Amino acid sequence: MGIIWTILIGFIVGLLAKMITPGRDPGGFIITVIIGIAGSLLATYGGQALGLYTAGEPAGFFGSLIGAIILLVIYHAMRGRAT
Repeated sequence: MGIIWTILIGFIVGLLAKMITPGRDPGGFIITVIIGIAGSLLATYGGQALGLYTAGEPAGFFGSLIGAIILLVIYHAMRGRAT
């Protein structure tokens, strides 16, 4: 059930990260949601690796939001160079 919760939070976080991140967004809705889910997973497993969360404990909402924003900024930078 933990991974489903992480994906659901990632979906919501991806939408919020898109609104918070400045600049033109080169990705569409699907890309944004995927980046949000990846940010949530990054925050969860990265936080566990750094000792911020115990094993099996998902990242919080704000941790997931920060992870999604970081990935969105990286995505913007990579897309900006490619075009």
